[in-house]
Amino acid sequence: MMSMDLKMDAIPRPEMFDFHGVSMINMFTENWENIQNFQARPDDILIATYPKAGTTWVSNTLDLLHFGQREKPIPLHKRVAFMEVFIPDFHSGVDLADKLPTSPRLIKTHLPVQFVPKSFWEQKSRIVYIARNAKDNVVSYFHFDRMNKAHPEPGDWSSYLQRFKQGKMVFGSWYDHVSNWWKKKQTYSNLHYMFFEDMVEDTGREIDKLCSFLGLTPSVEEKTRIVGEVHFDKMKNDEMANYSTISDFDFKVSPFMRKGKVGDWKNHFTVAQNEEFDEDYKTKMKDPTLQFRTEI
Repeated sequence: MMSMDLKMDAIPRPEMFDFHGVSMINMFTENWENIQNFQARPDDILIATYPKAGTTWVSNTLDLLHFGQREKPIPLHKRVAFMEVFIPDFHSGVDLADKLPTSPRLIKTHLPVQFVPKSFWEQKSRIVYIARNAKDNVVSYFHFDRMNKAHPEPGDWSSYLQRFKQGKMVFGSWYDHVSNWWKKKQTYSNLHYMFFEDMVEDTGREIDKLCSFLGLTPSVEEKTRIVGEVHFDKMKNDEMANYSTISDFDFKVSPFMRKGKVGDWKNHFTVAQNEEFDEDYKTKMKDPTLQFRTEI
């Protein structure tokens, strides 16, 4: 076991590069042809997010809504296939998605909307998108990149914040990501667009909306149990949901599930950084119908 850990430490962090106008790393582009040719099914559910916007939260919620408590615990990353991830000779998200024994299959992606395999649209698969306000999202992504050895070195907070504004992040610009998925919602009716802040404010209400979108009718007891199961602190301590079994993640640096709060950005942004960020935000976010809350 020790040699495996040493080997992981010896592997340098990857470099980002421009991939069809979006910053990416090899791990998410090397299997591109197979990703693009992925055959979606009409009952598939695609969970789409910008990284660190509540992917795990919604994945676990959907898994519990559809499949309840499993007799034998299986880690979430094996129940919900991460479509674009590819580690040669070890793991392919596309293969995992193909082999999922469940119906519906739960598949997650961080891809910008223009990169989603076209079979999802053709099959009219249901898509759940969750978005998180930019300030909390960048803070969460910063801590994630610090602990995730499979991502590029984040550098210090202030340079990281600049990169975020420029869209030089793995999976590209937050601004483009949330805006383009929002635009897609106007033309694709099988897309449910959620906000992280709404989930924090009233998880039960948001689960009701999800159920209505998915045509599910859990009993009051079942719903209450799920709300309890997906509480942040419960998931943070659940080895089947908190990604503590992934060798690339250094929990000594930061846990995968850190705080799950709205407004933690206030502990990171200086007054000047916040003012600059707000000015820059106004230039990039032009659609008045897409509104985020940075506190609740």
